[in-house]
Amino acid sequence: MEKAFRKTGIDIIGDASWGTHLCQFYETREDLVDILVPYFKAGLKNNEFCMWITSEPLKVEEAKAELKKVVKNLDHFIKKGQIEIWDYSEWYTKSGKFDANNVLQGWVEKENQALKRGYDGLRLSGNTFWLAKGDWRNFTDYEEEINKVIAKYRMIAICNYSLDQCGASEVMDVVSNHQFALIRREGKWAIIESSERKRALVARARSIVSYLAVRSMRMKTTEVAGLLNLT
Repeated sequence: MEKAFRKTGIDIIGDASWGTHLCQFYETREDLVDILVPYFKAGLKNNEFCMWITSEPLKVEEAKAELKKVVKNLDHFIKKGQIEIWDYSEWYTKSGKFDANNVLQGWVEKENQALKRGYDGLRLSGNTFWLAKGDWRNFTDYEEEINKVIAKYRMIAICNYSLDQCGASEVMDVVSNHQFALIRREGKWAIIESSERKRALVARARSIVSYLAVRSMRMKTTEVAGLLNLT
Protein backbone atom coordinates (compact mmCIF):
# COMPACT_ATOMS: atom_id res chain seq x y z
CA MET A 1 0.00 0.00 0.00
CA GLU A 2 1.28 3.47 -0.86
CA LYS A 3 2.37 5.66 2.06
CA ALA A 4 -0.04 8.53 1.35
CA PHE A 5 0.10 11.16 4.08
CA ARG A 6 -3.02 12.49 5.76
CA LYS A 7 -3.56 15.59 7.87
CA THR A 8 -4.15 14.40 11.43
CA GLY A 9 -5.46 17.73 12.70
CA ILE A 10 -3.10 17.35 15.69
CA ASP A 11 -0.48 20.09 15.54
CA ILE A 12 2.32 18.21 17.25
CA ILE A 13 1.98 15.27 14.82
CA GLY A 14 1.12 17.07 11.60
CA ASP A 15 0.68 14.60 8.74
CA ALA A 16 0.67 10.81 9.18
CA SER A 17 0.51 7.94 6.73
CA TRP A 18 -2.14 5.28 6.46
CA GLY A 19 -1.32 2.52 8.90
CA THR A 20 -0.49 4.88 11.76
CA HIS A 21 -1.41 3.49 15.18
CA LEU A 22 -0.91 5.85 18.09
CA CYS A 23 -2.12 6.30 21.63
CA GLN A 24 -3.02 9.14 23.95
CA PHE A 25 -2.59 9.15 27.70
CA TYR A 26 -5.19 11.47 29.22
CA GLU A 27 -6.28 12.65 32.64
CA THR A 28 -9.34 14.76 31.91
CA ARG A 29 -12.31 15.07 29.59
CA GLU A 30 -10.67 18.19 28.18
CA ASP A 31 -7.59 16.18 27.21
CA LEU A 32 -9.79 13.98 25.01
CA VAL A 33 -11.54 16.97 23.44
CA ASP A 34 -8.21 18.67 22.77
CA ILE A 35 -6.91 15.77 20.66
CA LEU A 36 -9.98 14.04 19.22
CA VAL A 37 -12.09 17.00 18.08
CA PRO A 38 -9.48 18.39 15.63
CA TYR A 39 -8.56 14.83 14.66
CA PHE A 40 -12.07 14.00 13.50
CA LYS A 41 -12.63 17.44 12.01
CA ALA A 42 -9.63 16.80 9.75
CA GLY A 43 -10.91 13.35 8.82
CA LEU A 44 -14.31 14.65 7.77
CA LYS A 45 -12.73 17.44 5.75
CA ASN A 46 -10.46 15.01 3.93
CA ASN A 47 -13.08 12.48 2.79
CA GLU A 48 -12.38 9.83 5.39
CA PHE A 49 -14.92 7.59 7.08
CA CYS A 50 -14.70 8.24 10.83
CA MET A 51 -15.54 6.05 13.84
CA TRP A 52 -15.37 7.44 17.37
CA ILE A 53 -15.84 4.82 20.09
CA THR A 54 -16.54 6.65 23.34
CA SER A 55 -16.49 5.91 27.04
CA GLU A 56 -16.31 7.90 30.26
CA PRO A 57 -15.46 10.72 30.72
CA LEU A 58 -16.64 11.78 27.22
CA LYS A 59 -19.77 9.90 26.18
CA VAL A 60 -21.59 9.85 22.83
CA GLU A 61 -23.79 12.93 23.16
CA GLU A 62 -20.99 14.95 24.74
CA ALA A 63 -18.62 13.94 21.95
CA LYS A 64 -21.16 15.02 19.33
CA ALA A 65 -21.68 18.35 21.10
CA GLU A 66 -17.94 19.05 21.27
CA LEU A 67 -17.38 18.13 17.61
CA LYS A 68 -20.35 20.23 16.52
CA LYS A 69 -18.64 23.31 17.95
CA VAL A 70 -16.06 23.11 15.15
CA VAL A 71 -17.99 21.14 12.51
CA LYS A 72 -21.17 23.19 12.17
CA ASN A 73 -22.74 20.79 9.65
CA LEU A 74 -21.99 17.69 11.73
CA ASP A 75 -25.59 16.51 11.44
CA HIS A 76 -25.13 16.36 7.67
CA PHE A 77 -22.04 14.13 8.03
CA ILE A 78 -23.88 11.87 10.48
CA LYS A 79 -26.94 11.62 8.25
CA LYS A 80 -24.93 10.65 5.18
CA GLY A 81 -22.98 8.11 7.23
CA GLN A 82 -19.48 9.60 7.06
CA ILE A 83 -19.06 9.49 10.83
CA GLU A 84 -20.37 7.12 13.48
CA ILE A 85 -20.05 7.92 17.20
CA TRP A 86 -20.75 4.91 19.39
CA ASP A 87 -20.64 3.92 23.02
CA TYR A 88 -17.99 1.29 23.78
CA SER A 89 -20.74 -1.21 24.66
CA GLU A 90 -21.95 -1.06 21.05
CA TRP A 91 -18.52 -1.96 19.69
CA TYR A 92 -15.97 -3.44 22.08
CA THR A 93 -18.39 -5.45 24.24
CA LYS A 94 -21.47 -5.76 22.05
CA SER A 95 -21.52 -9.56 22.56
CA GLY A 96 -21.44 -9.05 26.33
CA LYS A 97 -17.68 -9.32 26.61
CA PHE A 98 -14.58 -8.15 24.79
CA ASP A 99 -13.69 -10.38 21.83
CA ALA A 100 -10.41 -9.32 20.22
CA ASN A 101 -10.92 -11.20 16.96
CA ASN A 102 -14.41 -9.80 16.42
CA VAL A 103 -13.30 -6.24 17.10
CA LEU A 104 -10.28 -6.47 14.82
CA GLN A 105 -12.36 -8.01 12.05
CA GLY A 106 -14.93 -5.26 12.59
CA TRP A 107 -12.35 -2.56 11.86
CA VAL A 108 -11.28 -4.34 8.68
CA GLU A 109 -14.89 -4.63 7.52
CA LYS A 110 -15.50 -0.95 8.24
CA GLU A 111 -12.42 0.00 6.19
CA ASN A 112 -13.56 -2.17 3.28
CA GLN A 113 -17.04 -0.64 3.40
CA ALA A 114 -15.58 2.87 3.52
CA LEU A 115 -13.49 2.29 0.39
CA LYS A 116 -16.49 0.82 -1.47
CA ARG A 117 -18.50 3.92 -0.58
CA GLY A 118 -15.85 6.21 -2.04
CA TYR A 119 -14.07 7.35 1.10
CA ASP A 120 -10.28 7.51 1.17
CA GLY A 121 -9.99 5.31 4.25
CA LEU A 122 -10.94 4.85 7.91
CA ARG A 123 -10.06 7.21 10.77
CA LEU A 124 -10.89 5.82 14.20
CA SER A 125 -10.41 6.21 17.91
CA GLY A 126 -11.33 4.07 20.88
CA ASN A 127 -11.37 5.05 24.55
CA THR A 128 -10.39 2.21 26.89
CA PHE A 129 -11.80 3.67 30.13
CA TRP A 130 -14.28 0.76 30.27
CA LEU A 131 -11.52 -1.85 30.30
CA ALA A 132 -11.50 -4.09 33.37
CA LYS A 133 -8.29 -5.44 34.86
CA GLY A 134 -9.31 -8.97 33.93
CA ASP A 135 -9.50 -7.99 30.26
CA TRP A 136 -6.14 -6.23 30.15
CA ARG A 137 -4.01 -9.07 28.79
CA ASN A 138 -6.53 -9.94 26.10
CA PHE A 139 -6.75 -6.29 25.10
CA THR A 140 -2.97 -5.92 25.05
CA ASP A 141 -2.73 -8.91 22.69
CA TYR A 142 -5.36 -7.24 20.49
CA GLU A 143 -3.36 -3.99 20.43
CA GLU A 144 -0.21 -5.91 19.51
CA GLU A 145 -2.05 -7.57 16.62
CA ILE A 146 -3.40 -4.22 15.36
CA ASN A 147 0.11 -2.81 15.44
CA LYS A 148 1.26 -5.68 13.23
CA VAL A 149 -1.52 -5.56 10.62
CA ILE A 150 -2.67 -1.93 10.41
CA ALA A 151 -0.03 -1.08 7.80
CA LYS A 152 -1.95 -3.28 5.35
CA TYR A 153 -5.00 -1.01 5.50
CA ARG A 154 -6.08 2.56 4.90
CA MET A 155 -6.57 3.23 8.59
CA ILE A 156 -5.35 5.73 11.14
CA ALA A 157 -6.09 4.85 14.77
CA ILE A 158 -5.83 6.58 18.14
CA CYS A 159 -6.31 4.55 21.32
CA ASN A 160 -7.08 6.60 24.44
CA TYR A 161 -5.86 5.48 27.88
CA SER A 162 -6.72 7.05 31.22
CA LEU A 163 -3.63 7.60 33.35
CA ASP A 164 -5.74 7.11 36.46
CA GLN A 165 -6.28 3.51 35.35
CA CYS A 166 -2.71 2.80 34.28
CA GLY A 167 0.01 1.53 36.52
CA ALA A 168 3.61 1.24 35.37
CA SER A 169 3.23 -2.16 33.74
CA GLU A 170 0.18 -0.94 31.80
CA VAL A 171 2.11 2.08 30.52
CA MET A 172 4.84 -0.29 29.38
CA ASP A 173 2.31 -2.40 27.49
CA VAL A 174 0.68 0.60 25.83
CA VAL A 175 3.92 2.28 24.76
CA SER A 176 5.31 -0.92 23.28
CA ASN A 177 2.20 -1.54 21.16
CA HIS A 178 1.90 1.86 19.47
CA GLN A 179 4.00 3.83 17.01
CA PHE A 180 3.42 7.10 18.86
CA ALA A 181 2.37 8.03 22.37
CA LEU A 182 0.94 11.44 23.26
CA ILE A 183 1.13 12.77 26.80
CA ARG A 184 0.54 16.24 28.24
CA ARG A 185 3.33 17.80 30.23
CA GLU A 186 3.09 21.23 31.83
CA GLY A 187 0.05 22.02 29.72
CA LYS A 188 1.63 21.03 26.40
CA TRP A 189 1.37 17.80 24.43
CA ALA A 190 4.56 15.81 23.96
CA ILE A 191 5.09 12.91 21.59
CA ILE A 192 7.05 9.71 22.07
CA GLU A 193 8.07 8.15 18.77
CA SER A 194 8.47 4.49 19.57
CA SER A 195 9.51 3.16 16.16
CA GLU A 196 13.22 3.66 16.82
CA ARG A 197 13.07 4.16 20.57
CA LYS A 198 10.68 1.37 21.56
CA ARG A 199 13.22 -0.81 23.31
CA ALA A 200 14.62 2.14 25.22
CA LEU A 201 11.14 3.23 26.25
CA VAL A 202 10.21 -0.26 27.40
CA ALA A 203 13.39 -0.33 29.49
CA ARG A 204 12.40 2.99 31.02
CA ALA A 205 8.90 1.71 31.64
CA ARG A 206 10.34 -1.29 33.49
CA SER A 207 12.17 1.13 35.73
CA ILE A 208 8.80 2.73 36.48
CA VAL A 209 7.54 -0.64 37.73
CA SER A 210 10.32 -0.78 40.30
CA TYR A 211 9.89 2.87 41.17
CA LEU A 212 6.18 2.52 41.87
CA ALA A 213 6.66 -0.70 43.79
CA VAL A 214 8.86 1.20 46.22
CA ARG A 215 6.62 4.25 46.47
CA SER A 216 3.33 2.30 46.33
CA MET A 217 1.58 5.02 44.36
CA ARG A 218 -0.18 5.54 41.03
CA MET A 219 1.25 7.71 38.30
CA LYS A 220 0.18 11.16 37.25
CA THR A 221 1.10 12.91 34.04
CA THR A 222 4.15 14.78 35.29
CA GLU A 223 5.66 11.64 36.81
CA VAL A 224 5.12 9.54 33.69
CA ALA A 225 6.56 12.25 31.46
CA GLY A 226 9.54 12.72 33.71
CA LEU A 227 10.31 9.04 34.01
CA LEU A 228 10.07 8.60 30.24
CA ASN A 229 12.49 11.51 29.96
CA LEU A 230 10.27 13.70 27.81
CA THR A 231 11.63 17.15 27.09
